[in-house]
Parts: sequence; structure tokens; C-alpha cells
Amino acid sequence: MSMYRQLWLAIIISTLLALTGSLLASLLSARAYLEQQLTMKNEDNASALALSLSQQQPDAVTVELAVAALFDSGHYESIDVFDPMNKPLVHRAASEQTHAVPAWFIQRLPINAAPGQAQISSGWTQFGTVVLKSNSSFAYEALWKSALEMVLAVSIAGLIGGYLGSLILRRLKRPLQAVIDQAQAITERRFTTIDEPEVPELRQLAVAMNATVNRLKTMFADEAARLEAVRLEANCDPLTGLANRDFFMAQLRMALEGDDSSGGTLMLIRIPDLVGINRRLGRAATDDLLRRVGTGLSTQLDEHAEGVAARLNGADFALLLLGQVDAQTASSALSGTIATGTAGFFESGSSAYIAYTKFPRGLSLGALMSQLDSALAGAEADNSTTPREAVIAGHGDAPLSTKEWTGLIQEAIAQQWVTLGAFAVTTASGTLLHRECPLRIKLNASGEWLPAGRFLPMAERLNLTHELDLAAVTQGLVVLSAEPSLPGLAINLSASSIEVPGFRERLVSMIRKHGHAGRRLWLELSEPGALRHFEEFRALCRELKSLHCRVGIEHFGRQFSQVGLLHDIGLDYLKVDASFVRGIENNPGNQAFLRGVSSIGHGIGVLVLAEGVTTDEELAALIELGFDGATGPGIKNPL
Repeated sequence: MSMYRQLWLAIIISTLLALTGSLLASLLSARAYLEQQLTMKNEDNASALALSLSQQQPDAVTVELAVAALFDSGHYESIDVFDPMNKPLVHRAASEQTHAVPAWFIQRLPINAAPGQAQISSGWTQFGTVVLKSNSSFAYEALWKSALEMVLAVSIAGLIGGYLGSLILRRLKRPLQAVIDQAQAITERRFTTIDEPEVPELRQLAVAMNATVNRLKTMFADEAARLEAVRLEANCDPLTGLANRDFFMAQLRMALEGDDSSGGTLMLIRIPDLVGINRRLGRAATDDLLRRVGTGLSTQLDEHAEGVAARLNGADFALLLLGQVDAQTASSALSGTIATGTAGFFESGSSAYIAYTKFPRGLSLGALMSQLDSALAGAEADNSTTPREAVIAGHGDAPLSTKEWTGLIQEAIAQQWVTLGAFAVTTASGTLLHRECPLRIKLNASGEWLPAGRFLPMAERLNLTHELDLAAVTQGLVVLSAEPSLPGLAINLSASSIEVPGFRERLVSMIRKHGHAGRRLWLELSEPGALRHFEEFRALCRELKSLHCRVGIEHFGRQFSQVGLLHDIGLDYLKVDASFVRGIENNPGNQAFLRGVSSIGHGIGVLVLAEGVTTDEELAALIELGFDGATGPGIKNPL
């Protein structure tokens, strides 16, 4: 029983006891008063009758007539006259009395008034003794009426008391419920503070809870700041703040190999005569030049949703832009930005040589870099100020128009030409944690199943991702219902879907209809998408938690500086981006970072999983760092 119900029950019981005691005390007092009044009446009437008879030189006939006249008035229960020897002279008694009062009331509260007695004299001699007892029905009726009035008054008082008690409890319940909600939020890995209530005891509790939450937030923020510094040190160039070569190449491999990748645009940038500039202007000026180039790349990167900029070595930089990008326009804009930012450092000629190309998913890293290096070398040899395109042999299918893509995607959804991939996500001990299931579609009945990277970018542009996400979740719930032994199934949601009006309601309704199967559903968003639409993601998390679904973030770690936002939304798991995992056994910097990620994740009660594991050595290193599980090409399906 809840504390609120116990308090309410205590108020009801105490009120009932108080009012019942008051009613009983009032009735007993009234009965005692009536008994006293009846006794006095009996005494007075007996004395009056005896005095009346004594003044008439009484004889037996006179006494009997007087007693009969008095008794016939109906106000007496019995009248008896005894001679001096206590022998009855006259006896009058009423037949069995009828009362307009319940019998149980008379039995519970009997009125026992003493009969009145008086001496009848004849001159100086005693004639006899009169014993008189009044009829008690009037007293019972008066007591019953009084009882009814008191019950009514007590009931009204009880209702008023109950109403006031409800107001008091409601006043107490709001701050108490706030404290309870705060404690519940902590158990769900959400650290929230509450307003301090006016009730002194609850205020002390709220102050203590808020202090605990603030202390946890501070510890969380301090550890996050430390880990962000470790991440930057391990993966970023200290001079420009851009990604270093190892991190960039890991990101590029993911763009080429990732199942959800749609390819992108890659640019290589080389600063001409960096050695001569260093000799002519000095190291400080050269460092300033490199920082300005880095700023130019960061500016260009900010104009696109996803990508990474890097300094590969002394004079070479790279820019990777993911998704649908106009490569020629982007490279020309970058060239202009660098030229403006580095004006005054070059005596003549180009301020940067740039080679660029659009690449598809599945292209080998060696082929891509070879073509770009050749184009960059040609631009440098010609001292060209114009970005040079590297043409990838055999690149690309014939492009479809947006109208064609719209029709094909809508037809695929309508015809249910959708299915789910299946990749094992296992625990550190090798047991299956869940199955990761990216969406596949085909564009006609006999077509091939396309990976997400082939159609999702266009679906994003056409605002059709929410329909694809609902189709994927539907497929996932069907699989979970058909395979009750499957521990879990993970579906990736597009960040743009959660902004679509009605999407969350349709998603929640769909999961609720599948009952217990929905409890084994894992739903995840990419880190950039979750942070870009954070308030919508927070609302989605809370709705899904009520359905006992698991909610997580994939590709985690590249925006680790914003990890403080995640402490109060109730996440269940994090999937760390593969770029931090690749070659982890030989990367002490990323080892320190991932050990901290694992620690801080466990501190807020979430599972920490690794993406893109390719070798047993990587898996062993991750387990040593405290990871709870992993997925990737190197993970075998235990089933």
C-alpha cells in the first residue's frame, strides 16, 4: 500500500475514532441527564401524590381512586402503594410498552431511572408508602432524536474534516511526489533537480536529493571534460584542432565499407612550399598559416551535416563530406575560403592545391587514394589555382530524378518490398545480446536488396524516412513475435523521423499492439541525429521507456563534448563509433579514451558496446577496457 493511501487511511481512521468517541460521549452524557431528570420527576410526582392523599384523611378507596386517576394520564409506567407492613394496597402497571425507537437502541442504551418514593400520612400516623415510576418512552424518543442529530452533525463534521485532510494531503503529496519522481529518475539514469517544498521535512529531503544530483552532475561533467581532452589528444592534430591521420583514415574506411554509408566527397589539400614559408617567415607564422587553413576546412565542414576534416601530415590536409554534396561547388568554396584566410603568406601562385572526387560505397581505399593523389600531383605540377577532379573509373549508376525515387520508394513500402539485415551483437562472454537489423529495400519485384546507404539519403531529401522507419519496426516486431527465443532486435531510426508530426504516436501504438514482443525491441539513433534533434529524442526516450523498449545511440564518441546532455534522458546503451575501435590494441590514446567512456557509461547505468570490430585482438582489447559487448565483421553469431 502506498504511503499516500496509508496517510489517507490513518486520517480516516483517526477521524472516525474521534467522531465516534465524541458521539458516544454525547449519548452517554445525554442518557445520564435523562436518567437524572426522570429520577427527579419520579421523586417529585411521588411526593406530590403522597402530600395530596395525606391532606384528605386517606382510606383505601380514596387512595385507589387517586392512583387510578393519576395513572390513567398515561405518563407513568407503574404506581404502587404499600401499607406500613409493606403489603400492597394499590398496584397499577402499564402493559408492555411500545417505543418509536429501534429495539437495539434501547438494548444498547437503557435508561434506568430510580422510582420515586413518598410517605402517605393520616394525621400523625403513617398510612402507607407510594412508589412511582414514570414512563421512559418519552426519554428514549428524546435520546434517539438527539442521537440522530448528533450523527448528522458528526457526519457533516467528518466530511468537512475529510475535505480538509484531502487538501492537506494534496499539499503534501505534490512535493512528496516530486521527490519520488526525482528518485525514480535517478534509477532511470536521469539526474534532475526539483524546487524545494515548503514543508520543512520534505525541504530537507529535497535539499539532500538536489545536492546528490548536483554532485553527480559535477562528477559527470568533470570526467566528461577529462575524457574529451583525452579524445582530442588521441585523435586530433594539436596545432589545428582537426582530426589526425589515423582517425581520419578510420572514418574514411567507414564511409567506404559501412552498411548505412552512401559514399561521399573526398578532398585532398596541399599547402605549397611550406618549407620555404617556414624558412622565410619563421615557425610562428607558419603555425599561424596552418591554423588558418584548418579554420577554413572547419568553416566548410560546418556547412554540411556530417563529415570530418583532418591534417594528414605537415602540408597535407583532407576533407570528407558524407551524403549528397555538390563536390565541384564545395571544392571551389573551400579554395576561396583558404585563399581569403591565408592572404599575405604567399608571394604568387596558388595558396592551396586541391583535388576532389565523389566516391561510392564499396570502393577500395587504395583505388580512391591513388586517383586523388594523382589528381593532386597534377594540380601541383601545373601550379593550378582551380580544384582538380579525380574521375573514379566505373563510378556510379545512372542517376534517378527525385520524382522517380519518390515513386520507387513509395512502391517498395506499399508492396512490402522491405526486409531486415541481421548482424550479431554479443556480450563480452560471447552470448547474443541482440540482432542488429538495418533496413533493406528493393525497387522492383525482381530487383536486388539495396543497403540503407543506397536509398536513405534520397529518402531523407524526400521526407520519406519516417515511413521507412515504421516499415522497419513493423518487420522487427513480426520477427520478434515469430521468434520468442530471440533476446532482442535493434532497429535504427532516422533522426528526421522523430520530427514528423504523428510519428511517435504511430510508433508507440504499433509497439503497444505487439505486447511483450515490444519489450525485446531496441531502437537507436545516430549520435549526430540524436544531438541535432535532442528535445524530440528526449521525448521519444520517455515514451519508449514506458513500453519497456531499449533506447540507445549508435556511432557514439565523435561529439563526446556534449555527453552531458545524455545524463537525464534514460538511455539503455551506447554503441561506440568504429573509428575509435579500429586498431585499438595498438592505440594507447584511444584505449584511455574508451576506458573512460566505459567507466562513465557504467556510471549512468548504460551498456557500452563497440561497433566495427574486425579482429579477435580488437575484441580482447575492448573487453579489457570494460566494454559490455561488440558487433562488426569479426563478431561471430553464437546462434
